[in-house]
This record gives sequence, C-alpha cells and structure tokens, in this order.
Amino acid sequence: MTTIAGPRAGRKEWIGLAVLAMPTLLIAMDMTVLHLAVPSLTTDLRPSTGQLLWIMDIYGFLVAGLLITMGTLGDRIGRRKLLLTGAAAFGVASVLAALSTSAEMLIVTRALLGVAGATLMPSTLSLIRNMFHDAAQRTVAISVWMTCFAVGGALGPLLGGFLLNYFWWGSAFLIGVPVMLVLLVLGPVLLPEHRNTKAGKLDLGSAVLSLIAVLSVVYGLKLVAEDGFGLPPVTFMALGLAVGVAFVHRQRTLADPLLDLKLFRERTFSASVALLTLGILVMAGSQLFTLQYLQLVHGLSPLVAGLWSLPNAAGLMVGAMTAPALAAKIRPGFVIAGGLVVAAIGLGMLTLVSATAGLGILVTASAIMGAGLGPMAALGTDLIVGAAPPERAGAASAISETGTELGAGLGIAVLGSIGFGVYRSQIEDTMPAGVDSEAAHESLGGAVAVAQDLSGKAGDELLTVAREAFTHGLHVTAVVGVGVVLVLALLATVLLRGVTPGANGHDEPAEDAAQAGIPDSAATTQTPTTAEAVRTAATLGSNV
Repeated sequence: MTTIAGPRAGRKEWIGLAVLAMPTLLIAMDMTVLHLAVPSLTTDLRPSTGQLLWIMDIYGFLVAGLLITMGTLGDRIGRRKLLLTGAAAFGVASVLAALSTSAEMLIVTRALLGVAGATLMPSTLSLIRNMFHDAAQRTVAISVWMTCFAVGGALGPLLGGFLLNYFWWGSAFLIGVPVMLVLLVLGPVLLPEHRNTKAGKLDLGSAVLSLIAVLSVVYGLKLVAEDGFGLPPVTFMALGLAVGVAFVHRQRTLADPLLDLKLFRERTFSASVALLTLGILVMAGSQLFTLQYLQLVHGLSPLVAGLWSLPNAAGLMVGAMTAPALAAKIRPGFVIAGGLVVAAIGLGMLTLVSATAGLGILVTASAIMGAGLGPMAALGTDLIVGAAPPERAGAASAISETGTELGAGLGIAVLGSIGFGVYRSQIEDTMPAGVDSEAAHESLGGAVAVAQDLSGKAGDELLTVAREAFTHGLHVTAVVGVGVVLVLALLATVLLRGVTPGANGHDEPAEDAAQAGIPDSAATTQTPTTAEAVRTAATLGSNV
C-alpha cells in the first residue's frame, strides 16, 4: 500500500476552514443558547410541561438520530451540497423559530433545526478530511474544529443572556441567520465538492432503523437522568438495542450499506470511537454536577455560573490546540493517555470542594480537566476521520459525532444516577425534623425550592444538609470519573500504540488518492510535521 502525504493545504483551504468553523460554533451554541430563554418563552407561549420538554430536547434528539444518515448521504450527493442545503434550511428554520406564536409551532421549528443541524455537523468534519490530505495539517484543522465546538457550547448561555437583556426570546434563534448567509455566499467559492462516485442509492430502511435505534437509546438515557432506572427507560433502551441489532444485520446483507461496518475492523478507528465516547461520558457527567454546584450550592445566577465555567472551555481549547504539536513528536496514543492522566488529576481535585467553600478549587479543577480531555477530543476525532478512506469520510464523521452524542447522554444518565443516588441516600438520613418533602428528597433544586417556602431555622437546616448531600454526590462521581479516565488512559496506550507520530491517519491507497484528486506525484513516505502546519495556520491568521 502506497502512503500518500498528499498536497499540502494552502491559503484557500485554511480560509475555508474558517468558513467551516462558523456553523460548528453555531451548532454548539444552539444546543445551549435556549436554556436562559425558557422563562420568557414560557410566559409568552405558555407551553405545558411536556411541551416545554420537547422544545428543549427535540433539537438534540433529531441531531443525534440523523447523523449517520446525513453523513452517508453527504458521501453520495456531495458534502458541500449537503452542507449548503442544510445551511439554507437552518437559516429559514431559525427565523420561523424566532417568530413562533405557539408552543406547537416552536416544537416543529426546533425539529426542523435538528434535521438541518444533522446535515451540518458531519459535512463540516468530512470536508476537512477531504481538504487537508496531509496528516499533520489535518490534525491541526480538526483541533481547530473541535475548539470551535467547545467555544460555541460555552458562548451559548453567555450570548443568550446578553440578547435576552435587550430583546425578546426569539432573538436567541436569529444568531444563526447571518452565519448561514455568510456560509452560503463563501461556501461555493472556498469549499471543494467531494462525493463517492461509486456509492449506490441511500437505503431508506436502514435510515429508519438507525433513527429509531439512536432516538430510543437517547430518550431512554434522558428518562434515566430525570427519574432514575425504571421500566420506561429500560424499555426504550432495550428497544433501541434490538433495533440496533436489526440495523447491523441489515448492513451485513446489503451490497451498498448505509454504514460500512468494515470501518470497525480498523483497530485505530474502533478504539478511537470507544475512547471518544467514554471520554465524553466523563466530561458530560462531571459538568452536570459542577454547573449545579455553582448555581445551587454557591447560589450563582445562570449567567454568572456560565462565566465561571469558561475556564473549563479554555482548558479544553488549550488541550485541543497543543495536542497536534505533541502528536508530531510523540505517539498520539501516548498523548491521549497523558492528557487523560491530567484529567484524572482535575477530577480528583473535585473531591476537595465542600458545601461551604471551594469555588476556586472547582474552577481550577474544571480547567485542568478540560485541558486533559482536550487531546482526547481532538486527536480521537482526527484518528476516527483519518482512519477512514476519503470516500467514506462522511460516514466516519457521523460515527464520531454519534459517539459524542451517546457519550453525553450516557454521562448524564450513568454518572447522574450515581451522584443523585448518593444525594438521596444521604439526605434521607439527615433530613431536618418536621420536613417531609418528596421534592427535597429527589434533588438539590427541589430542596432549594422547598427551603424558600420554609421560615427561619428549618429552611436554613434543609439547605445545609441538602448542599452537603449534593457535594458528597459530586465527590463520588468524581472518584468514579477518575477510575474511568485512568482505564481509558491504559486502553489508549495499548490500543493506539501502533499509531506513530505524523502518521495518525489512514494510509490512502493509490486508487483512493486518485479519487480524492491527489496527483500521483504527491506520493511519499515522509509526512511534514505538525509544527509546520501550526506555523502555516498562524501565518494565515496574521495575514487575515
């Protein structure tokens, strides 16, 4: 097999990366920007409790459920074509959501946003795979992409809070309109078109099965996070797993499957998917408790809590952006493992916070944890996309992002169940005399609400014991997180030991390279260093 270093990306590709970063920022922001708008939209639209839950959740559900289908569709019809179509749909749906006059209309428009968002996510990542054929440059590009996703998630509540101070709740949706207009104007000029010319028709039966499987599992995890394990969530997750088995069986029998299971035969690919999914599990589960600690233990407003969570995003950015330079000299598996050990230190520091003090410790620990998980997020994504041949970049990107979505759901469900289980167990033994409230027993938020209705000493005592119980739950989940990331560090060392510096992608055979538009003269066994790619990106940034 001939190793292709490929033509090195130039100015046009790096500017194209900046264009691709815009929808990445927006998609992440749209997952969190609505949180602060809930009180005002509730006043205007008066949704029922069930409707409000669907307004909040349906976007993420459809993004997760359609990623595989949309990623494979991009391989067939063209990734740029799918990206621009999705951008137009996202812009229109954003305007309709902002102008919604009823809860039902907002649910439908949020669903449309989810469908459009599912086209954008794999398209941006797979285009990066096809724009940056040099492994070192691609690692840098994907690190930038991952950083934008982290920044978008952090900026969502902050920008939403700013807009809601001056405008109505619908303004939170209009953020996406100018971004999509810029993408529609610059995309055809700066972004190349790539598709698999040998791919057959999209199998609709497989698309339906994948949607049902992912949605059932995600919804079951959501129910676990809200109410704990019981018959309804177990039923949904069992349904999802059963449909997933049927989906896998169908892929094995099709001549042109929706998802090529041969991708998982590549150890680098399958190991990176597992590491990314479980790493995101720890990240999402820990953030669930740290954000509640800021608001309910320290009494910070959502906006101020969002500001205090920025060091976590900054740490993730630092970890993601330094990973390429390290991976150019050290085996990527060792870089990921080292980062996970750093994350374990940050998680361990969370056990030092108390119910009355520890804000500085928590913020520092979150930053360290983010820095440690950054290399896993960036290099893991790069290894997944790089391990797949160019014509399957859309499917590989979709698998990467589906793993991220499932990891987030698992983190909230599993670590959330552990932490809240500890809370319920401890507060049951320490509940003040005369206070018998199911709401206070179920969650710290419920205890805070009950305490506000109690007078004097009883309310203060309830707050004290509830916050101590919650903090103890935070400690236990942190310890579990330490164990998980240390196991992942060991797995990264063992399973990715064969991936060498500067060769952390798929070795493209000559026929794949020809299909991707790489000239034969580009064939070489020497890959330029990531440091050179970093300098290229820095030079471009200063010029732009």
